[in-house]
Amino acid sequence: MLRRAADREILRLAVPAFGALVAEPLFLLADSAMVGHLGATPLAALGIAGAVLQTIVGLMVFLAYGTTPAVARRLGAGHERDAVEAGIDGMWLAVGIGVVLAVVGAIVASPLVALFGASRDVTGQASAYLAVSMAGLPAMLIVYAAAGLLRGLQDTRTPLWVASGGFAANIALNAVFIYGAGLGVVGSAVGTVIAQWGMAAVYIVVAVRHGRRVGAELRPRWAGVRGLSGSGWWLFLRTASLRVAIILAVALATDISSDALAAWQVTMAVYNAVALALDALAIAAQALIGRSLGIGDLDAVRAVLRRCLLWGVGGGAVLGVVLIALSPIFGHVFTGDQNVLALLPVPLAIIGATTPLGGYVFVLDGVLIGAGDARYLAATGLANLAVFVPLAWLAVAYGGSAAASLSWLTLAFALGYLGARAVTLGLRARGSRWMVVGAVRA
Repeated sequence: MLRRAADREILRLAVPAFGALVAEPLFLLADSAMVGHLGATPLAALGIAGAVLQTIVGLMVFLAYGTTPAVARRLGAGHERDAVEAGIDGMWLAVGIGVVLAVVGAIVASPLVALFGASRDVTGQASAYLAVSMAGLPAMLIVYAAAGLLRGLQDTRTPLWVASGGFAANIALNAVFIYGAGLGVVGSAVGTVIAQWGMAAVYIVVAVRHGRRVGAELRPRWAGVRGLSGSGWWLFLRTASLRVAIILAVALATDISSDALAAWQVTMAVYNAVALALDALAIAAQALIGRSLGIGDLDAVRAVLRRCLLWGVGGGAVLGVVLIALSPIFGHVFTGDQNVLALLPVPLAIIGATTPLGGYVFVLDGVLIGAGDARYLAATGLANLAVFVPLAWLAVAYGGSAAASLSWLTLAFALGYLGARAVTLGLRARGSRWMVVGAVRA
């Protein structure tokens, strides 16, 4: 694959994927902005509940990341019916996991929130938000799996339209329930749940149409579901290490102060928006690497790797400059609390300065996921976590003032943790052991 051809394919998938991926953190940004104007306590509550909910949902991202390469490999090998059936199997797996997690999550919402040790007011509002949000959990997992199906089929436009519609609906519904109905932080959860189920319904219709077009089996194929469960286990472990790092950071921010926790919520909301914007390139890499390995074209695999890295680091640099420039004033979008605003400029600038490193990490992560190299990602996830944990603890234990501690915590995450990931991913990508060709990774 020549350079221009590789760029054309990457951008064809990455540009729509960018819009679709940004929609997810935009849900959180919209929630943060609307809830933030209710005060520091509701915003801190959203920070805790959001961290728990994102951890649960994030751990299930293997439903998308496992489905995409499975579908793409089969498509590349010329087995389109098998490709669609693999995606539908992923959606059935999502339904089963989602229902179980929603029931269990609603039961244990309060104990989970209590683990953070926040004040009673913060804990009460966080528990209420989390309990309501569990109703949307099956929908979000269906969305993940269906997006994986479409990405594997080299279609990132449909997820863009679904995500855009969901984001618009979420803003409108949140305004109605937060302000109109006067439900406060709980209203934010209600609006988001309704938007999530609307997105899931659209994806189900699209998946059924693809299935009928190629004559695929629409009922669950248990062998296929078990296969995705097995390969997804390693991605689950990989994601678990990421979520442990994020949850640890939230817990440490809680130890600093409620204002610091609120500021950390804003910082991580911005980080997630930037990260998932760059992750559009990782999505393109997953689909293209999987398809190229299914075809058996290693030259195309290497071309996609090189060009995605260039776009990732370059795009990260551009976004980083913008974020650094906006860091003194960006906090006003989320809150009017002066104590929280005073804590935000330095952490936001640190996130901006390390965004090129993030672009490098996210692209390589997507490349190895697309290749199905999940065992390596799971193993190195533990090593990366071992680097971050002591750095994060030292940042808070010896950071000094609330502002200094929060800045050091941000640096430990954005440079220490991402730096460790860059090393482990870069070492793997330099070799060729991850390049296994065929419709199914042996």
